[in-house]
Order: sequence, then structure tokens, then C-alpha cells
Amino acid sequence: MSQWIETLTSWLSSNPQWLAAAVFLIALTECLAIVGLIVPGTFMLFAIAVMAGSGALSLGETLLLGYCGGLLGDALSYALGRFFHDDIRRLPGLRQRAHWLTHAEKYFQRYGIASLLVGRFIGPLRPMLPMIAGMLSMPLPRFIVVSLLAAAGWSVAYLLPGWATGAALRLPLPPGFWTEAAIVAATLGVFLLVAVQSNLRDQRHAGLYTASVGLVALIALFIGWPHLVDLDQGLMTLIQEQRSSHTDMFAQSITHLGDFTTQLAVGVLLCLLLMAAKQWRSALFSAMTLLGTACGNHMLKLMFARQRPEVLLEPLSSFSFPSGHSSAAFAFFLVLGVLAGREQPARLRLTWLIVACIPPLMIACSRVYLGVHWPTDIIGGALLASTLCAASLALIQFERPLGAVSMKAWWLILPACTALLAGVSVWQLSSHALLYRY
Repeated sequence: MSQWIETLTSWLSSNPQWLAAAVFLIALTECLAIVGLIVPGTFMLFAIAVMAGSGALSLGETLLLGYCGGLLGDALSYALGRFFHDDIRRLPGLRQRAHWLTHAEKYFQRYGIASLLVGRFIGPLRPMLPMIAGMLSMPLPRFIVVSLLAAAGWSVAYLLPGWATGAALRLPLPPGFWTEAAIVAATLGVFLLVAVQSNLRDQRHAGLYTASVGLVALIALFIGWPHLVDLDQGLMTLIQEQRSSHTDMFAQSITHLGDFTTQLAVGVLLCLLLMAAKQWRSALFSAMTLLGTACGNHMLKLMFARQRPEVLLEPLSSFSFPSGHSSAAFAFFLVLGVLAGREQPARLRLTWLIVACIPPLMIACSRVYLGVHWPTDIIGGALLASTLCAASLALIQFERPLGAVSMKAWWLILPACTALLAGVSVWQLSSHALLYRY
């Protein structure tokens, strides 16, 4: 199979005019029922994204092609399940592999809409769940809304790393870039490995282990950021190359979701709703994480007093390290991810955390895109929030595990928090559109 992938990439290198079609088609097959389980679409997407990042396609074009391909794959899978219903079990590709369908069906029946969002990032489930949704007659409007949201996060998660790698190989980067990138990647890799393994093994003190390793990584970053200049400048050059007026408007609307006032409002709202639903321990965990992250970020900014990049025409007066937007956004969404995964299997808890990291990652990247923060600023903010979230969870669970938040409470929390954040985003988009127009 690897030889076949090498042949395909070699042919596309000689025929770059077909690269856009390849991104679209591979994304489609990766999300297409049955086919997505056979074709190694993840490896192919990464390889194709590297080629796109080498100068053939812009980041926006690459993500949009992957997004549209994933949406079409979802639509075809849903239509297949809706047309055949229970007869889908007799299709040639499923007769000998009935366990594929059975596993996906149980997962969908247990988690409903959430299964389509979370299952998007679980390889064996991704191509099967839309077909199951059609087979079980999930209302089409509801499926469309969920698919639009899930495909967006999936496109970013699966195509951005490959595209960034290709772009980094193409640009003339500072001499120490790759060495510094390897050190930072190894540090983050160790942190993630400990977090994943301790949670998968259902270790009682998983939060304590994660917080301890996170603290070590955080200290290492705080000591080493003056020596990561080449990494910061290289990534800043890479990202600034992609700027355009339309993308600027989108990035500005995204970045305002991490503003202090926005995060304060949504954090207070979350805690109040949890208390109103009598989820006292969950409310305490949320308050500890959010308040601790805010105080820690403020103290560290004053301690290091790092100046912001010079990309901004009107530099802000506050210091940049660590990023307040990154730490606040990661703290809020990690809290949601932790609460969503309570009393669920270990793999599903991790998947909830992965999904929860997508919005704050977009907010953090928007800060670098707009030139407000260095890349190590947002890494520091993410590490700070992750460490304090794990420490707060370890303290709350010192005597007994944190229980699941009731579904009644989620029906209060999700619409209210989503409405608040969406309102901020729409208001910022309309404001910037008017400024852009006049």
C-alpha cells in the first residue's frame, strides 16, 4: 500500500494541476462509508497536504477542498443508509464484516448527535456513522448541521499539519528552526504521551501525573523561550505569508472569542449554570481551572514582560508571554471536554478532549496570524491551561471521581454558551465588515 501511495504522490508531483482534485477526492473517500475503512486516507491526506503546502495550494484552498470532500462523503454515506435502511447489512462490503456496522450502530444509539461530532476523529467510526444516521432515519436538517460543524474541525485537524510541514520545507527558515522545533515537539510529545497513557489505563492519579509533567514542560518553556527565536520567527514568517483581507476579517472575529471580557462572561455563565443545575463539584472544578488560569497568566506576564511581535501597526500595551487568549480559551474548552467525558470509556474521554481543543487552537492560531503573539506565547498559554485543568481535576477527584453532568444541565449549558460565543462572533464579523466596506 505504501508503494501505491508513493506512486500517487510521484505522479501528482509531475502533474500538480490535479492536486486540488486529489485533495477533494481523498477527503471524500476517507469519509465515505465502507471505502473509508479500506483506503488509508489519513496517510494519503497528510502526503497530499505536504505537497499542497509546498506552494501548489494556499492553506485556505487546501482546507476548503478537504472540507467539501468530507461533506460530500458524509452526504453520500447518509444517503446510502437512508436508501437501504436495514438492507445495508446485505451489501457486499459488509456481509463479512458485520462487526463494523454493529459497533458503529451501538455507538450512535448510545451517544446520538455527539457520536457524529466525536466519532469524526475515531478512524473506524468516521466513515460508518453518517451511514448509520441515515439507516436509523436521523432527520436530514439535524444531520446537515452536525456534519457542517464536524467536517470543519476534521479538515483543520487532518490537513493543517501536512500543509504546514510542506510550507516549512519550502520557505527559507532561520538556521536553528528545525532543531528548536524538534525540541519543542519532543517536549509536547512527552506531555501528551503521559496524559494519553495515564488516562487510557484509567489510573486513579492520571490528573496528577498529567499536571506534574505539564508543569515540567511549562517550566522548560519559560526558561527556554529566549532561545527559541528561530522557531518563533520561522513560524511567524510561515503564517504571515498566508495573510489576506478576507482571512483577516475571519481571524479577527475568531480571536475576539478569546478576549478577556468574552471569556469572563462565558466562564461565569458556565459556573452559574452548573450551580443552578446543582452540579456543585463540576462548578467548583470549572471555577478552579478558569480562575487559576487567569491568575497564573497575569502573574507570568508580569514576571517575564516579553514584548509582542512587531507585525501589529498599533502594538498593544500589555505583554505577550504567555498568551492570555490561548490560556483562557484552552481552559474553558478543556473544562467542557473533561465534563463531557465523565463516566465514559477512556477512549471516548480522550476523543472529547481532542474535539474540545479545536476551538481554542483556532483562537490561539489567530493570535499568531494577526501578529499579536509569538508561537511560543500560545504554546505557553495552552500548557498553562492544560496543567491547571489537570491539577484542578486531580484535587476534585482526590477522594472520589468527578461524576457526570446531567443531560438536563447540558441542555442549559451548551445552548447558552454557544449563543453567547456565536453572538460575539457575529457582532465582530459585522463590525469588521462595516469597517472594511467604508
